[in-house]
Amino acid sequence: MNHSFSGPSNLKNLLLSADAKILDAMRVIDSTPAHISLVIDKANKLIGTLTDGDIRRALLHGESLTSPVENIMNHDFYALVHNQDKSHALDIMKKKKIKQIPIVNSSGEVIDLLFDDQYNTSNVVSNPVVIMAGGKGTRLRPFTENCPKPMLLIDGKPMLEILLENCISSGFRNFYFSVNYLKEQIIDYFGDGKSWDVSINYLIESEPLGTAGSLKLLPKTVKEPILVLNGDVLTSLNLLHLLDFHTHHHAQATVCVRQNQTTIPFGVVQVDGLDLIDFEEKPVYSHLVNAGVYVIDPILLTSIRPDCFTDMPTLLQVSRSNSERVIVYPIHEYWIDVGRPETLEEAHKTWKNLN
Repeated sequence: MNHSFSGPSNLKNLLLSADAKILDAMRVIDSTPAHISLVIDKANKLIGTLTDGDIRRALLHGESLTSPVENIMNHDFYALVHNQDKSHALDIMKKKKIKQIPIVNSSGEVIDLLFDDQYNTSNVVSNPVVIMAGGKGTRLRPFTENCPKPMLLIDGKPMLEILLENCISSGFRNFYFSVNYLKEQIIDYFGDGKSWDVSINYLIESEPLGTAGSLKLLPKTVKEPILVLNGDVLTSLNLLHLLDFHTHHHAQATVCVRQNQTTIPFGVVQVDGLDLIDFEEKPVYSHLVNAGVYVIDPILLTSIRPDCFTDMPTLLQVSRSNSERVIVYPIHEYWIDVGRPETLEEAHKTWKNLN
């Protein structure tokens, strides 16, 4: 369904100057149903657009959140002049899979916006969600000796319930919990999901199957891309933007990644054989790390052997060797892997402040 974003106060919320920061654009995109930022010059003329996907791709190419939006804005945008037939714009949106089209006056000033609200969070999202909740949490002992890791409390609520409610707030209603260790506690607490007005089914691992192996237990009726979440990851990531990115890039798998910096606490010596070349004092190395959030097309499940331990990296590597497209989605939002006592303690502090 297409809607107009009429009203000067609403449009004002979408507008940014060319020297605004990418972080400012992200806030605009995340705070409005239009999911776009419009860049204007000093004369209020539209000179560029920015979507969530534009920003993620820019971050992968080395831009930072403090870079100006003019570095990455889309100059080759489609805009509709106010006196043109809107039906033509709607045809363009369908053909090119554009979700937003600005409407400008004869001076190039934005006066309205047409947008597709299929990702509005008031709508129900039919894609299934799998939450991996079967691990033993050995690094979190003694906390997990009698409690499955996803049931550890964060700000008074089981971590798994926090994940569930985050997904529900984005419109997801169809859930599968992959369970093994102390699974009865999880099943007894969540049941079939009626208390949350959703459907919850269980992928029961008789033996640990790894971070991908239990996906083979999904019913063959699943045909849409599957959102897969590790049960020990808390994040404020917009899951609908992730799904949109996956679809837009025609990927068979999308892996969320996060920038991680490691500081070497010593001076690093560079040599050539026996010869000293240089010193680098306490260098900082930056890497992309797996964030434990994925979108997986059902076609990839055919690569998983039944009742066989399979971790997600193995599945994705096999998929690439089979010429399936596997892409990455950089996240800068709040994210924490609650896998160690120190990160559990950190989650207690940061998640409460975030909410």
